[in-house]
Amino acid sequence: MSVFDDADTTFEVVVNHEEQYSIWPAGREIPAGWRLAGKRGNRAECLQYIEEVWTDMRPLSLRKQMDAAAAAAKPSA
Repeated sequence: MSVFDDADTTFEVVVNHEEQYSIWPAGREIPAGWRLAGKRGNRAECLQYIEEVWTDMRPLSLRKQMDAAAAAAKPSA
């Protein structure tokens, strides 16, 4: 059985530079490019937290690019 399927595993929520979220087993070294998001709990608790905070699935770089394009397309007042 995978540690990700074990109901007794404690997880931490991690986030990357693109503001994408995931869960990671507590006590394991966090993969490069990820940092702790400040939530720790069982799998269900961590996934619930992610559902609440990760409201825009687009990567940060894409959101910034789309915002810049929208701002450039706005007519001047």
